[in-house]
Amino acid sequence: MNGMTVSKSFALFVVLLFLSFPGFGQNNRADKIIGEWINEDKNEAVEIYKRDDRYFGKLIYAKDLLQRDGKSYPQDVKNPDSNLRQRNLYSIDILLGFQYQDDQWEGGSLYDPKSGRTYSCLMKLQDGTLQIRGYIGIPLLGRSSYWTRTP
Repeated sequence: MNGMTVSKSFALFVVLLFLSFPGFGQNNRADKIIGEWINEDKNEAVEIYKRDDRYFGKLIYAKDLLQRDGKSYPQDVKNPDSNLRQRNLYSIDILLGFQYQDDQWEGGSLYDPKSGRTYSCLMKLQDGTLQIRGYIGIPLLGRSSYWTRTP
């Protein structure tokens, strides 16, 4: 065997060994949620992104996201935190702090700027559709919304 063949074989062995670690492939599956998603009514969209090891979603489109003047954004007036009521709704995080575990994103919350309420939430990706389930207490007592990736 010449030196070139041995080094190629060794490199292939190292790559295969690295890919066989359980945690390595998990990040690829977890990151499939990253991107822009639009709700089933086609009137809201979020951009899901990753910060550190958690996933967040910011509001990037809503049918009523602009004021009547067509130029300014409404403020988060229903937020229970009075310090946040002056912020614009555009680009606020409405999906907060999810971690990937057992083929779903959990441990996060969903903020609804229309009501000012925050719900526990989990998300699942099935056949290209993102199921977002907001709930109080247990997931069984919640409501699901189904989002598709924007083209």
